[in-house]
Amino acid sequence: MQRRSFVFYGAATLAAPAFVRAQELEKPKLTIAVGGKNLLYYLPLSIAESLGYFKSEGLEVTIADFAGGSRALQAMVGGSADVVSGAFEHTLNMQAKGQKLRAFVLQGRAPQVVLGVNPKTMPNYKTVADLKGKKIGVTAPGSSTNVMANFVLAKAGIKPSDVSIIGVGATSGAVAAMRSGQIDAISNVDPVITLLQRSGDLKIISDTRIVAEADKVFGGPMPAGCLYAPQAFIDKNPATTQALANAIVRANKWIQAAGATEIIKAVPESYLLGDRAVYIDSFLASKGAMSADGMIPEAGAATALRALQSIDDSLKGLKFDLAAAWTNDFVRRANQKYPKA
Repeated sequence: MQRRSFVFYGAATLAAPAFVRAQELEKPKLTIAVGGKNLLYYLPLSIAESLGYFKSEGLEVTIADFAGGSRALQAMVGGSADVVSGAFEHTLNMQAKGQKLRAFVLQGRAPQVVLGVNPKTMPNYKTVADLKGKKIGVTAPGSSTNVMANFVLAKAGIKPSDVSIIGVGATSGAVAAMRSGQIDAISNVDPVITLLQRSGDLKIISDTRIVAEADKVFGGPMPAGCLYAPQAFIDKNPATTQALANAIVRANKWIQAAGATEIIKAVPESYLLGDRAVYIDSFLASKGAMSADGMIPEAGAATALRALQSIDDSLKGLKFDLAAAWTNDFVRRANQKYPKA
């Protein structure tokens, strides 16, 4: 039933690819909000910018960086950004609040979020149940790192109210919070995770940089970083949306074909957190979880909804239009235009 609904919806709203390709860009200047641009989670966005893929599509993109995905979402809702580079599940969370958002190109096919404990403050850690009453650092409250932490805790019978969630960002501040013992555990992404792991300041509990483990944790494919926008923006700016999808798909394919040295050269020095070897290790650990072609898995929305409902009882009685939360129409055309990196 859902599949039938999706096909009808996509055909009705996103048909005529030749027309979309031929028309002028409706909004060549736009702003993309992101929560932690330096993260491997958003590497395709940075690559699309640094290698000029946005420009080659006729776009002048300003990337506004925030402390976490939830804040990037707030910027778009508030009108200071047009599109978000963020976690897929935000499209469903906002649908529950009556806002129609749609993901149109994937950057990550697994969350790449790692949950781990602080060996200094929890030297006797044995099971997830030991985290009850502890302080857990996330990039920002309400972000995908928060969702991941809540989900793993819920499986151990721990409610969100049983722990203290603290926003620590996704750069040196997060590292400092762990090393100083301000937090007992952390849910974060690379390169922060690899940096902490290499220095012995992290004991990993759950690692969704590994696609198989992510599928096991969430019970199916869990789409991660993507570009999403209000449905109204997509309807009004189909050629612009297509151009954005084209740029990200090119970046996805370039990343899969690139070596670590090429990645290092393509990102700003500030991304390396002062240690190139750590960034290279982070890239190699996360590469498998990055999308190769931008396609959103068909079962992804259902997996994301199950994860959200398992940690938020208010979502359980609501009806969701899963097909309205995502589309691969733009990505299919992007792959036709750019079959190779």
